[in-house]
Amino acid sequence: MENALYVGLSRQIALQRQMSLTANNIANVNTPGFRADKILFEEYVDKPKPTNESLSMVFDYGQFKDVAAGKVSQTGNALDIALEGPAFFMVETAAGTQYTRAGNFTLNDNRELVNAAGNPVLDSGQGRLVLPSGIREITITTDGQIMTEQGAAGQIGMTEFANVQNLQPTGAGYFVAINGEQPVPAKNTKMRQNMLEGSNVQAVLEMTDLIEISRSFQSNQRLMQNEHDRQRSTIQTLTEMK
Repeated sequence: MENALYVGLSRQIALQRQMSLTANNIANVNTPGFRADKILFEEYVDKPKPTNESLSMVFDYGQFKDVAAGKVSQTGNALDIALEGPAFFMVETAAGTQYTRAGNFTLNDNRELVNAAGNPVLDSGQGRLVLPSGIREITITTDGQIMTEQGAAGQIGMTEFANVQNLQPTGAGYFVAINGEQPVPAKNTKMRQNMLEGSNVQAVLEMTDLIEISRSFQSNQRLMQNEHDRQRSTIQTLTEMK
């Protein structure tokens, strides 16, 4: 008699997870370089004891990233860089080297190239980039070379991955490699100075998804409540018959 409740509960849990991902996508609609996350569902068949009846329940198998590039806009800021291709920037964080598509950079008090969170942007050898003082013009080539009127000032690093689905988001637009995925030198990506990649989240579609998820959650909740009321009514009837 409780099988319907088990199936309904599995659906509620999966919808809750989907709602969290969708809400996070909407919250990052204006985050530079953000990649939207989507959830994967599959059927989970269980045989609860003591019966041999199979239950087909909902299981949130995992999530995947929408790898489509976000809209690129021109900013006129010499330290804004968009990546044209699948590569990622390398950033030094308290948790080690992490990867990001957000290219809104600036200089800190030590003349180090840092991202919006103040974390150092790394060069191709994973070292920090320090620009000389007194420079007035900065030119960044398509392969990341930083050129000034005083000469070359380093090369911004970028790396690619064979399977970007093996990058796990850690928050604030950062990713770390999992499942043994290893970074490789970027060969299919170019840098575009004075430009910035935006989020690839499609706000209207995400809002539509959020409404549909909310309606499905409410509908499933009503079904579970009806099943609960049916079971309670059945128990009361059987009790009165004794």
